[in-house]
Amino acid sequence: MTQALIRLDEGFKTYISAGNHTLIVDEPVNDGGTDAGPSAKEMLVGSLGACVAVTVKMYAQRKGWNLEGVEIAVSLEKFKAADYPAYTGTEEFVNEFRLRIAFKGALTEEQRLRLLEIAGKCPVHRVLTQPNFIIDELVPSEDTLIKEA
Repeated sequence: MTQALIRLDEGFKTYISAGNHTLIVDEPVNDGGTDAGPSAKEMLVGSLGACVAVTVKMYAQRKGWNLEGVEIAVSLEKFKAADYPAYTGTEEFVNEFRLRIAFKGALTEEQRLRLLEIAGKCPVHRVLTQPNFIIDELVPSEDTLIKEA
């Protein structure tokens, strides 16, 4: 199981504790935040891109391929479902993640295409494309979920 603990601070500044790390998420100033960190959606697209980069590097290393670097631009855009021709479901909106990936190094076209295929198999990519269920559970306000160090 992967988990993180989240604590909302002043305004919209939010601390995420994951493993031995603490990250700050915030909203931009024009949305009422202090811009002390990326927004939650920026963290989401960043997590997807980071996972892809690490996954393809691990694969290339196992294969002994000359992958010298990976650059990825990730975007997330929301569309009305009726305006998205590839969607035939019943939801009102669809989200499109777009990854533009550059593999650096002396790679064949076949290797580049294989790395692109492997990119779609990174764990975060799979989580986002598999069915998901979110269970919100209310706990008593006196319960402490985050232990102070």
